[in-house]
Amino acid sequence: MNSREKILCPVCPHRCMLSEGQTGRCRARGVRNGRVIPLNYGIISSLALDPIEKKPLNRFYHGSRILSIGSFGCNLSCPFCQNWEISTSDGREYIDLDETDTNTGSDLIDSQQDNKPAHDRNSVSAENYREHSRNYLSPEKLAGLAEELKVRGNIGAAFTYNEPLIGYEYVLDTTKLLKERGLKTVLVTNGTVNEEIADGVLPFTDALNIDLKSFRPEIYRDFLGGDLETVRHFIRNAAERENCHVELTSLIVPGMNDSEEEMREMCAWIALLPGGRNIPLHVTRFFPRYHLQDRKPTDKRKLLRLCEIAGEILQYVYPGNI
Repeated sequence: MNSREKILCPVCPHRCMLSEGQTGRCRARGVRNGRVIPLNYGIISSLALDPIEKKPLNRFYHGSRILSIGSFGCNLSCPFCQNWEISTSDGREYIDLDETDTNTGSDLIDSQQDNKPAHDRNSVSAENYREHSRNYLSPEKLAGLAEELKVRGNIGAAFTYNEPLIGYEYVLDTTKLLKERGLKTVLVTNGTVNEEIADGVLPFTDALNIDLKSFRPEIYRDFLGGDLETVRHFIRNAAERENCHVELTSLIVPGMNDSEEEMREMCAWIALLPGGRNIPLHVTRFFPRYHLQDRKPTDKRKLLRLCEIAGEILQYVYPGNI
């Protein structure tokens, strides 16, 4: 392609127009050799065997564990991100080439701390990675590792820590192999993807926890760099599917989304979804992180009051981080 030609990345509402060699806003997709590709395909920044309740999923295979996988990049810009080290990364610290490495991922499970990078070394260009990267885990190896961990209570794989759907190709390739082994697929996502991507992934997804970060379009637009309508559409799409168990999370950030009026409005909308009153809502306490280090944690009484309001409308409401 001509170096000046631009190609549309179709994954999310940002619809980045990219020239050869450029990378999109998410830092994980770019144009290489005339195609938009996921630069983070199979590059693992985080790997842990977690309790399913940590996703959080409180009404899906309660008491089980799930292999949790993170890569790098995100298509939102939340100033309170708890995993900002990987969500804002362009992958250079994870794309670490070493042709002699034979790691399959199983040796990382016991040594990994949640949300920490699998390796922390200097990197090289993102254009010659994958099979030659120490942090590359193929869909086949990941599915095999998930199966091996069944003896430790594992039920499948959860794509989490960063935004998994900006690298939806890896999710899809792995999920199909998990299905062959009778294993489950979980997505922990911000829901900021276009309908055609959602329609490709959701038929293979067993459970989701979707962030509903605010119910105000201006907060998504001006504070988070996203689009509320896209997220609402994604949630409805998932809720309409019989194969998808859906739970939602709302992180309550003081001064952003902590009004009783907004909670009532949001829960009234959730209740109108298919099975809406039975969709679990996790109302989670904020702690200072990233660019909001100077903001106080969510007041516990405020959080519990918001849970009380949500519980007047929804059947299952869970306070988090208290």
